[in-house]
Amino acid sequence: MKLYYSPGACSLAVNIALHEAGIPFDLERVDNKAKVTKGGENFWDVNPKGVVPVLTLDNGETLTEATTLLKYVSDQKPEAGLMPKDGTMDYYRALEWLNFIATELHKQFTPLFKDNTPGDYRMIAKENVLKAFALIDKHLAGRQWLAGDNFSVADIYLFTVSNWARFQEIDVAQWPNLNDFRTRVRARPKVQDAMKAEGLIKPQAA
Repeated sequence: MKLYYSPGACSLAVNIALHEAGIPFDLERVDNKAKVTKGGENFWDVNPKGVVPVLTLDNGETLTEATTLLKYVSDQKPEAGLMPKDGTMDYYRALEWLNFIATELHKQFTPLFKDNTPGDYRMIAKENVLKAFALIDKHLAGRQWLAGDNFSVADIYLFTVSNWARFQEIDVAQWPNLNDFRTRVRARPKVQDAMKAEGLIKPQAA
């Protein structure tokens, strides 16, 4: 497998999931502005949508969209427990949160990263992000993870998207449950491995 990524983008969630599942894969960095990969590929040829993540499978097929890839990875190694058992209420809760994060967080952040977003709309999008974080913080009260008692791809996705708060001058510390959640996820060895692979954490000197 090969994962096309941009450091810290939503592709980080897939990178973390692959590490947590113990699935071997290669990383190919994408220049989001130039739409060229580190290896010199025209990224538009890899993904006509022009965005990461893209996962090239061993059979040559490609998959896109973060939530799809997170579910795909979890299905490849069900023993890793990255999704609750299919058909259980926890399973549907995990899907519920994956969709919420995609629509109410990820897509609300998107216009905040675009220079041509009108100021009025930027304010609306940021307010939507704040509301979503507040709701999540309330849900996490007394809980370690979003869905059930175990860490899942929903938690990975939330951690990844919540990292974008610092680029928009949003202090996550105002939501203590969410802040503690982020600390727990970041402390996981496989999460740190994925972040080091993208240059987001500097490896400690030997």
